Amino acid sequence: MRVKGVTSCTNAVLLPWLKEQLGAIVDALPLCATSVPSAAHRAAWMVWQTDLSRRFTLRAELPPLRMLLVLDNLVGHTNPEWVCWCMDHGIMLLYTPLGGSWLNMAESIQRVVKRRAVEGTHPTTPTMIIDALEAVAAAWNRNPTPFVWGGKRAARRARQRQRRHSQGGSGAYTRRTIPRPTVLQEWRRSGQVTH
Repeated sequence: MRVKGVTSCTNAVLLPWLKEQLGAIVDALPLCATSVPSAAHRAAWMVWQTDLSRRFTLRAELPPLRMLLVLDNLVGHTNPEWVCWCMDHGIMLLYTPLGGSWLNMAESIQRVVKRRAVEGTHPTTPTMIIDALEAVAAAWNRNPTPFVWGGKRAARRARQRQRRHSQGGSGAYTRRTIPRPTVLQEWRRSGQVTH
C-alpha cells in the first residue's frame, strides 16, 4: 500500500505522485521478452479493451503490457497526458463504471485504513489525521491483509440463499420449509382413507 497524506488532492498533486509510484512499481517488475513482435503487444492491449464501455485510443506503437490499473471514472483520470504516460510505461487503465466504485478494491482498503487510523480518536489537526493514516499504511505493509473476491461475505450470502425455499417455481421464497402433503395425507383429507 502506498500512501501520501496531503491537505488537498488536485490533479497537479495526484498525478505526479502516481507517476512516481507507478514508475517505481513498473521498474521493479521483471522485464518482458524483447523478441515478441509489436503485433503481439497490441493484441494484449486490445484484449483488455474488448468489452469496455469507455475506451481510449491506443498509440501506434505500444510497449509490452505490464500492469492493469483500476481507477474510478473521474475527469482527471482520463486526461490525455496521463493516459499517454501510462501507455508509454505499459500500464493499461481500466475505469470502474459510474456507480461501480465497489469494483475498485482501493475503496475497500481505504475504508479499513480509515477505521484503523481514526476510529475512537479525536484528531484536531489535518497533520494528526495524515500521521495516523501513514502509520496504519506502514503497519499494513509490514503484515498485509490479503483481499480475496468473495471471501466470508460471499459465503454468508451463499448460505443465506441455501436456507431459502422457493415457492411453486416462482421468484418468491420462504425462510421456513412449508411441509408438502404426502399422498396419504391428501387421501385422508379427501375421505378416501379412514384409518
